Amino acid sequence: MIKIERREDCSGCTACASICPVDAITMRPDAEGFQYPKVNEKKCIECHLCERVCPIANRKVEQVKKQDAYLFQLKNKTLRMESTSGGAFTAIATQVIREGGVVYGAAYDEDLQVIHMRADSIEDLRKFRNSKYVQSNLGNVFREIRDLLKENQKVCFSGTPCQVEGIKSFLGKLCITDNLLLVDFVCHAVPSPLFWRKYIHWQEKRLSVKIGNVRFRDKRHYGYKYSQMVITDENGGERYHQGVESDPYLRAFFSNLSDRPSCYSCAFKKRYRESDITLWDCFDVGLKAKTLDDDLGTTNILVQSERGAEWIAKLKDDVMIPIEANKCVAGMRELVRSVPQAENRAAFMKDVADKDMQEIINIWLPVNLRIKMKTFLRHGLIDLGLYSFLKKLLMKRRLNRNFDSSY
Repeated sequence: MIKIERREDCSGCTACASICPVDAITMRPDAEGFQYPKVNEKKCIECHLCERVCPIANRKVEQVKKQDAYLFQLKNKTLRMESTSGGAFTAIATQVIREGGVVYGAAYDEDLQVIHMRADSIEDLRKFRNSKYVQSNLGNVFREIRDLLKENQKVCFSGTPCQVEGIKSFLGKLCITDNLLLVDFVCHAVPSPLFWRKYIHWQEKRLSVKIGNVRFRDKRHYGYKYSQMVITDENGGERYHQGVESDPYLRAFFSNLSDRPSCYSCAFKKRYRESDITLWDCFDVGLKAKTLDDDLGTTNILVQSERGAEWIAKLKDDVMIPIEANKCVAGMRELVRSVPQAENRAAFMKDVADKDMQEIINIWLPVNLRIKMKTFLRHGLIDLGLYSFLKKLLMKRRLNRNFDSSY
């Protein structure tokens, strides 16, 4: 049976629970809100399938392969504004549905918790747009997809790299089919669902509303390069917007305080991946293709397989510019390197488990003079028209660092 002796050795991908033939494994949250497998030893039949499908215990050796790369933008600017970057996943998923397939991705449930859901129509794809910086609950999605593939149904699954390797390990030989398309994205890390839940409750109490939606990367206020955390009420009215330097949830996330332990030594950070297609933000679009630099968002596409290439070739209705693969990945550290663990993470997460959100903010994330000055400076640079220019200089400096683009 599977035994998780170190929390760093489990990404919560659910492959072990999904493969168990007697349902002896359930996924249960720990004190930090992250799910781990719990084995009912009385039900376990010692088949060891759970151990064999664990993508961390059975790491795939990275295989260098030919890769194609593209810069992508949806021509529909309304859909691109709703998307995290250039809307590539919307385009891919739309094509899958047009061919009679179904799509799985991360979306909010009625309580704004992040779970993986199925989309059967193009309209349903709206719930997948925009980033969700929370680890999603996969539930029984792996088994659902297995059953669909056995029925010869086309399926597209989108998730973090660990989720993609998890479902690929779970499916085994069923992956060898043109009916399955696996799309992953360059992931910073996945934060605690418990911390997210406390943040939502705190915002509802503070704003005195029932929250209808949260957009992590809204471009409507200051554009793609300085997107905002935006909260709307049930009627769609905007009630809150703050940037990455001032919103407490985003501050904790990008300070690496609230991430899953496995994210600090991620087994899935690599250039040559097990997915068919890898997507990520193209903030440095001005250095790659000036004509696309309209501050509405652009996606980097890295094609990982022949199957991925076949699907990308079908995206003829939008803007897609080929780019040399090494140039595409250059400077993208999060593609291949784990985020560093904050020294005080353990103390922070203990407070997340024990205290309410306002106490956590007062102790760890107060809006002090430094935070106010950073926000003031960003807004000032935007008003002066200098923000995009300085952002481009920072991107150029990042690209000029000693970064091995072969990874």
